[in-house]
Amino acid sequence: MNLLVRILVTALALWLTTLILPDRLEILGGDSTGGRILAVLIVAAVFSLVTMIVKPIVAALSLPLLILTLGLFFLVINAFMLWITTWLTAQDFFGEYGLVVDGGFWWYVWIGLIIAVLQAIIGAFAPKKG
Repeated sequence: MNLLVRILVTALALWLTTLILPDRLEILGGDSTGGRILAVLIVAAVFSLVTMIVKPIVAALSLPLLILTLGLFFLVINAFMLWITTWLTAQDFFGEYGLVVDGGFWWYVWIGLIIAVLQAIIGAFAPKKG
């Protein structure tokens, strides 16, 4: 899946997750419909880049835990990727755009699981390379 398709799939998954858990996950920024779409796309781009760059490194470093838990540690890794995205989008560089998770560690795990499942479902219908 190329970068643009990945960002669009992630944007749709993030938007659907905000509809599923409106009290726990919020995408900040944008007053109009176009502004909201831009906010979702910016957050999705950051989340996709964090997942593409940081996740393989964290997965390689935590390989013993992944083997020991038969892959369940990926839930914690997904939660960490979500936390990094919330931290990055909270910086002044992104202005009014950002991602806010209202809750603790288990909410990050739960939201990361929902996003991963939605990405898998939506990604199955996305155009493939070649």
